[in-house]
Amino acid sequence: MSKETKDIGTPASEAGGPGVNTGVAIIGFFLCFLAGVAVMWGYDQHRLHAGEISADTAASSTSWDDSESPVPISSKDPMWGKRDAPVTVVVFSDFQCPYCSRVEPTLQQVKDKYGPDKVRLVWKNNPLPFHQNAKPAAEAAQGAFALAGNDAFWKWHDTAFKNQASLNTDSYVKWAQDAGVKDVNAYKAGLDSHKWADKVDKDLNEGKTVGVQGTPSFFVNGVFINGAQPFDQFQKTIDAELGKAQAKIAAGTPKNRVYVEMSKENKKNAPAKPEEEEKEDDKTVFRVPVGNSPVLGSPNALVTIVEFSDFQCPFCSRVEPTLKGLRDKYGDKIRLVWKNEPLPFHPAAEPAAQAALEVRAEKGDKGFWDAHDKFFADQKDLMNGKDANIDAIVKIAGEAGASTDKVKKAINDHTHKKDIDADKDAADDFQASGTPHFFVNGRRLVGAQPQEKFEKIIDEEITKAQGLIAKGTRPTEVYDALIKDGKGAPPPEMKDVPKGLPANDPARGNNNAKVTIHEWSDFQCPFCGRVEPTVSQVMKDYGDKIKFVWHDLPLPMHPDAPLAAQAAREAFKQKGPSAFWSLHDKMFANQQKIKRDDLDGYAKELNLDMDKWKAALDGSTHTSEIEADKKAGNDDNITGTPAFLIVPGGSSQGYYISGAQDYSKFRKLIERALAESK
Repeated sequence: MSKETKDIGTPASEAGGPGVNTGVAIIGFFLCFLAGVAVMWGYDQHRLHAGEISADTAASSTSWDDSESPVPISSKDPMWGKRDAPVTVVVFSDFQCPYCSRVEPTLQQVKDKYGPDKVRLVWKNNPLPFHQNAKPAAEAAQGAFALAGNDAFWKWHDTAFKNQASLNTDSYVKWAQDAGVKDVNAYKAGLDSHKWADKVDKDLNEGKTVGVQGTPSFFVNGVFINGAQPFDQFQKTIDAELGKAQAKIAAGTPKNRVYVEMSKENKKNAPAKPEEEEKEDDKTVFRVPVGNSPVLGSPNALVTIVEFSDFQCPFCSRVEPTLKGLRDKYGDKIRLVWKNEPLPFHPAAEPAAQAALEVRAEKGDKGFWDAHDKFFADQKDLMNGKDANIDAIVKIAGEAGASTDKVKKAINDHTHKKDIDADKDAADDFQASGTPHFFVNGRRLVGAQPQEKFEKIIDEEITKAQGLIAKGTRPTEVYDALIKDGKGAPPPEMKDVPKGLPANDPARGNNNAKVTIHEWSDFQCPFCGRVEPTVSQVMKDYGDKIKFVWHDLPLPMHPDAPLAAQAAREAFKQKGPSAFWSLHDKMFANQQKIKRDDLDGYAKELNLDMDKWKAALDGSTHTSEIEADKKAGNDDNITGTPAFLIVPGGSSQGYYISGAQDYSKFRKLIERALAESK
């Protein structure tokens, strides 16, 4: 898994004496102490019921300390879940790191599946030095926590990851206000004075002590998980820890001591240091096709290196001298194959890929590699502030020999989209989830690794290739022969279309479409909000080819979601699909404002019958419909949001997407479903 770690890839926080007077004093002090605790508890309860603080924030006012653990945590760290949950996941993360953002849907799955009784998440700041906005963002997040507690922190956290391109002081202040920070002046003053910098530095030092070398990094009851791993990896570890923790509790370990004891035990039993545990698998061979991609080197090469890369990625640039060193050393024994993987958070990457492919269309592979070298040599010029510098990209492509007019047209019209999409699909097929990502005769090597790591694999592969040639294999057929028994692309996950799905759920698109997309969603879920632009893009691009159906799945940790679901259903009942989707869009655009007063205001904007509206929401009229959606999803083991089934026409099964995946994931499976539709 490519991640931002080790600087190799973009990938990817007292006694008394025996006297009577002394005894009386102690008793008096103790009674005063109890009275003080009661007053503070009562004050928090008053604030809680008055709506001034959340239950989460009130709970956070109770001090606790698990600093005895090898991965120390305390009530000074933001926490989601219950203090005595049997499994603790300590998250070392960076608000600017794209791979930290990428793992957020997975962490949401963890929350959804296990809930706060079984799992708690504890946040530790680990801003990486090459992310200039990461440390200020970490301080700002700590400020939200310090002034308004856990609930405010996680709201701020969700908003920051949803808006990674907008990490700046103005945003921090707005997000803090939206999250519930009341004293904005104190927050601003804290940011200006770096009041919370010491906590961030403390987290950084703790991370180094426990072996964190990149982000995201996780400790599950002390068991190390490195990088933005898939949900299955977390589930496997959490399930194992749940079983062990329950045995500990049954044997008499207090629940609030489980984390300390389990993490100590796991550290003691760990077979290796964290950085040694996650050794890269460079032995498995994958059947990665060359296809029609640009090639540099002889067709008789003994070793083929397929690279998934991005012209804006700094780590892709960093590995270029290494690749040149390999070409100098091995000459015609190796060839390079380029696959475009422009990452969505690099605005210049896709235009540069279009431009480079246009150069290739006009000047062949040599022209492409000339443009390739120029893009990396002038990488700093590809951006103009936060936007792609199209003029610079066109100029570079022109210097490589292409018509600048044709390059501009290719960028504007996405002329080479089909080729880029094919490369993205291959990246998805072989889990090349970050850049740079290499397959050396099909053997995976992730990140901007040093030359000796490439050489070790190349030397082994040269020996194997020479053995095949000695037995009669033609040099031009060596690569295919070496990978023919390798692992192919795994089939996409499929699920049955639940038989209990209500037939009259809100839908949009063409009722006679070739493909139906079912979504289970929650109006308060930040990841459901995050995927909305992707859904809109899908609707725009595919038009009458798809039908989109909504299914409610309000999650228990989202207190406003059930009422929001009732509201949308009532809009649907009163004025049909248009009212439903209007309210749907309104609530996702204002996820912090979906309480009863907010919903009533939206209903008035839609000119709904307010008497019927009040009766429906007060009486939870649409519970049976919402529960039917939930049961249908749960019967299909869909328990988190957002979740999607992309169903080809005439099929009883659909392709399953879990979480707020990017557009390319949807496109790939929709195209597949369209091809299979009857």
